[in-house]
Amino acid sequence: MNNYGRFPLTLVRGNGCRVEDDQGRSYLDFVAGIAVNTLGHAHPRLSKAICQQAQTMLHCSNLYHIPQQQRLAARLAQLSGLERAFFCNSGAEANEAAIKLARKFFYDQQPDTPRHTIITATRSFHGRTLTTVAATGQEKVKTGFAPLPQGFVHVPLNDIDALTEAVDATTAAILLEPLQGEGGVNPAEPDYLRAVRALCDQRGLLLMLDEVQTGIGRTGTMFAFEQAGIVPDVLTLAKGLGGGVAIGAMLAREEVAASFAPGSHGSTFGGNPLACCAANCVLDVIEAEGLLANCMEMGNKLRDGLQHLARLGSAKGQTMAVRGSGLLLGLDCGQPVMELIDDCRQRGLLLLAAGSNVLRLLPPLIVADHEIEEALDTITAALMHRGWI
Repeated sequence: MNNYGRFPLTLVRGNGCRVEDDQGRSYLDFVAGIAVNTLGHAHPRLSKAICQQAQTMLHCSNLYHIPQQQRLAARLAQLSGLERAFFCNSGAEANEAAIKLARKFFYDQQPDTPRHTIITATRSFHGRTLTTVAATGQEKVKTGFAPLPQGFVHVPLNDIDALTEAVDATTAAILLEPLQGEGGVNPAEPDYLRAVRALCDQRGLLLMLDEVQTGIGRTGTMFAFEQAGIVPDVLTLAKGLGGGVAIGAMLAREEVAASFAPGSHGSTFGGNPLACCAANCVLDVIEAEGLLANCMEMGNKLRDGLQHLARLGSAKGQTMAVRGSGLLLGLDCGQPVMELIDDCRQRGLLLLAAGSNVLRLLPPLIVADHEIEEALDTITAALMHRGWI
C-alpha cells in the first residue's frame, strides 16, 4: 500500500554505522531505523545471539514460562526501578497497554465511577493504533479516522499551569515523552518533569512516560527520566530495545501492575525467546562497550557541531536552533528541510525530519568520532549549497 513516503533508495545490507544500496553505494546512516539500530548494523554479538537462539527456539506461547523473557524482565526492573514488565511487539502496543493498565487500575479502585482520562502533550506522538492516535497531540495523524476513542486531553508541553488546570475528577494519568521525537525534538524540561511528578503524587494520578524513542541509552542515560531525577509509575519502551528485532515493553510499579490479571491483556508474539534474546544482548553490549558514555560524548560533539552551524545560519539571517539530548538531536532550520535531506542523501548521509522544519539525527550508539565529523561535513556542504550558511 502507498502509506509510506519512500526515498528513491533500496537498502540491501549494513555494517556498523553504514548501509549499502542495491547499486553498491555506501551511506552513513544517521537514521538507524528511526532510533532502532542501537548497535548499528550486523553487530557480531547480536548476530551471533540471534542465530544461536533461532537454532534453539524462535517462539513459545506465553502460556508457559520463558527464561529469556524472565531474565529481560528482571534486568529492566532493576534498571528502571519498576517491578513488573509486560512484553509486546512495538511502541504503539506498549502505549496501548499502558493506557489499558491505567484505566483498569482505577476501575479496580472504584468500578462505579472510575477515572479514565489521560492527559498528553500537544505535538506528542504515541503510535498508530486508534487509541494511540487519539492519545497523540497532533491533528495530522487523526484526520480520516473518526470516531476516535474518547478520554484524551492535550495541553502544551512544559506548561505546568495548563497541565494542572486540565486535571479533574476523571483524570487517571499523565502520559508524556521526556523528549518528543517525531513532534520536533522538543525536550520536556527537568523542572517540568519534577513538577509533573509532584502533581501526580498530590492528586493520586499515574505518571506514564513514553520512552519508546528515548529509552535504552538514546539520550546518554539508560532512560531519559533519570536526567530529571524522577521515576514514573509506568514506562513504555520499544525501538532500540531489540536492536532491530521487534519488541516492546511496558513497565509498571508493583501496585499498578497488579491490575493486569490473567485474561486482562496479552500478546501472542510479545516477549518470545528470539526477541528477548536480542534485547538481552543489546543490554549486554551497551554495558560491555560503554555505549552510554559513548552516546554522551559523541552526542556532545555532534551538538557542538550543529550549534556552530546554527550560529553560521544566524549570521546569514536564518533562524536556526539545536535541541535534544545524547544522540537524539534536532537542527531546527526554520524552514522545510526535505530538500536538504535529499541533498545530504545524495552526498552519502541519511537523515530524517521531525515535523517539517527540523533535521533529526539518530545515529547508532556505536557511532565513532570520525563518523560524527563526516556527518557534520556533509550537512555543512548541503547547507552551504542551499545558501543557508
